[in-house]
Amino acid sequence: MTNNKYVLNWINEMTELLEPKGVMWITGEENQLESLKAEAIKTGELILLNQELLPGCTLHRSAVNDVARVEDRTFICTSEKDEAGPNNNWMAPQKMYSMLTPLFNGVMKDRTMYVIPYSMGPVGSKYSRIGFEITDSIYVVLNMAIMTRVGDVVLKALGDSKDFVKGLHSTAELDDKNRYIAHFPEDDTIWSVNSGYGGNVLLGKKCFALRIASYLGRKEGWMAEHMLILGVENPEGEVKYIAAAFPSACGKTNLAMLVPPEVYRKKGYKIWTVGDDIAWMNIGEDGRLYAINPEAGFFGVVPGTNEKSNPNALETTKKDTIFTNVALNLDDNTVWWEGLNDNPPENAEDWKGNHWNGKKSSERGAHPNSRFTAAAKNCPCISPNWEDPKGVPISAILFGGRRAKTAPLVYESRDWQHGTFLGATMASETTAARTGDVGVIRRDPMAMLPFCGYNMGDYFGHWLEMGDKLKDKAPKIFHVNWFRVDENGKYMWPGFGDNMRVLDWILNRCENKVDADEISIGYVPKVEDINTEGIEDKVSPELLRELLEVKPEEWLADVENIKEFFEPFGDRLPKEISYELEKLEENLKN
Repeated sequence: MTNNKYVLNWINEMTELLEPKGVMWITGEENQLESLKAEAIKTGELILLNQELLPGCTLHRSAVNDVARVEDRTFICTSEKDEAGPNNNWMAPQKMYSMLTPLFNGVMKDRTMYVIPYSMGPVGSKYSRIGFEITDSIYVVLNMAIMTRVGDVVLKALGDSKDFVKGLHSTAELDDKNRYIAHFPEDDTIWSVNSGYGGNVLLGKKCFALRIASYLGRKEGWMAEHMLILGVENPEGEVKYIAAAFPSACGKTNLAMLVPPEVYRKKGYKIWTVGDDIAWMNIGEDGRLYAINPEAGFFGVVPGTNEKSNPNALETTKKDTIFTNVALNLDDNTVWWEGLNDNPPENAEDWKGNHWNGKKSSERGAHPNSRFTAAAKNCPCISPNWEDPKGVPISAILFGGRRAKTAPLVYESRDWQHGTFLGATMASETTAARTGDVGVIRRDPMAMLPFCGYNMGDYFGHWLEMGDKLKDKAPKIFHVNWFRVDENGKYMWPGFGDNMRVLDWILNRCENKVDADEISIGYVPKVEDINTEGIEDKVSPELLRELLEVKPEEWLADVENIKEFFEPFGDRLPKEISYELEKLEENLKN
């Protein structure tokens, strides 16, 4: 426990509201967590998997009406509506508190109230932040113990400080009509009710690490970003770090855990994973931008994960992992999901718990948004510096999207301001798998549209302010697109491990080792500077030229789409971003 009066006063206030049958503080001790796991297995909240093949692993099934983030029920509650911006659902704080308090009133009468002290980032790092989550779900406790650093060590680091984020969660009745995820940035508070799905209830994840943290970052002069962090080690043993933002379905985790092509591996190149989802970035003592991964685990999408697409992620899941909403193979008590292999089990249960024959059923075995929660320390390519309290220095920032035509394979911004514009206009096109309207452009600036805790126009302004502070030590900014297709709809670039070839060019640019051609949208590679050794039969110089081609008519159509997207931000859109849009249009017309 703790003597911190701010913590104790808040816990007492919440205990009076919730009226739990008992209170348990999470200490972080292994025997406490194992005891809770055993209890959850006994009640059916978790299913114990084959402990020889998957030691420490369990399966959880969420309610059928509770399988994903609920953006329409997610609110930013600030005193002024303009502060939340057009990118967020808004409600006045007092109105939201008044609406939610009855939902929490006495909700834990027959339940234990678990109090989880947790650290986002390495415990004791000056860049880390501390939070508490109150919950009535053992599933939440065990996930938070993987995703964050929990327990007494966090209480010790907090000491007597009142600088912590207050998180309250209850599964309540899992009533989707009364499901809310409410953020109160001015109060450092998060309330989540009537959900058990990780994205809505692991309050250290998107709620704290992005929505609240982005608000704090603007106030305190740092950045909370929806970015992976990876290190590229060259044959001389030097490691350069890259942060990258991608919307969903763009291969973010695959890039974070990339396996270099054989020609690179033979030369001694390695990829090190620092984080797969979130980066907190601060200006270090030497004036460079440094990033920490505030998380301690991965909450990854399972379908499509296999030996080819992401062998490191697959290996990470084989120990001490909580699987959510995947199929259960009854023959050997292991798990299966679409995309794992071509041999679905015949004697199985689907994610809902119904009997399922994977070779005959037309229904899915695993939910499309099924997940794994796994410890970062179990990843085979986890960086030796992933818990460095000062973070890792960032050489390059990447933005990317899924564009069938317009965006080239890679291009570089002219400077930080132009790079901010690239991030602000980031987009993907919908595919047949996601919607009936194929090719619809969805803007997702910096992959932060659902996660920015304040007005996104001001967020672009904060990026520009950070660039002013970094000056000539700012990372270079690039845009990549692995998804360009030919006239037959076939991907032109091999992707996966071969994306290393693009990272190689990017780092060569950062070190001024190669030149580039300046065109209307920025700098593009010279064809001969993209290493195609070993894939010459797949990627000819002619194909590379096509991959790097920019067609003004396509881009001018994109400009009109960008104007439409920016319109709701009105006067909050920085003039520098408007200038970059005007400059792009002018360049394309000349």
